[in-house]
Amino acid sequence: MPKTKEELEVEIEEGDREEDVYTPEGRETAEDDDTITNEEEGFMEGYEEGDIAVKCANCNKILDDDFIEREIDGIEYRFCSETCAETFKKPES
Repeated sequence: MPKTKEELEVEIEEGDREEDVYTPEGRETAEDDDTITNEEEGFMEGYEEGDIAVKCANCNKILDDDFIEREIDGIEYRFCSETCAETFKKPES
């Protein structure tokens, strides 16, 4: 037998169940709960301090510390892989 809305809400509040924002109950609980987790706060602080995500010039994947850098016509480009660096087509001005 499926659980009632109230039973699901109690399980979420007590930490016995994760919120599922893809269900009406989960969305409602998420909307009612305005708290920000430490992870969310840290993420927002990074962007508030001016950090920007660097993306691969070819595929737009967000780059981590391991990337390939190439100078093409005096402009530095960063790529996520050797394949992207080799297949990159310079944007036309």
